[in-house]
Amino acid sequence: MIVSVSAALLLAVVVIVLLRQRAVGIGSALACTVFGFCLASTGIAPAIEAFLTALASLASLG
Repeated sequence: MIVSVSAALLLAVVVIVLLRQRAVGIGSALACTVFGFCLASTGIAPAIEAFLTALASLASLG
């Protein structure tokens, strides 16, 4: 749970920075957000969560 909240917060900050620097438009950011919600409701969501958890554990080792 902590990893998913941290990842969500980090990604939200990245999106905000990209929007403020006009590197991405609001439409693109909304499209990516909707895609994330759709992806979370598919069968691949557990695999993505496991990958992110493994990636976080690797980052904490280094």
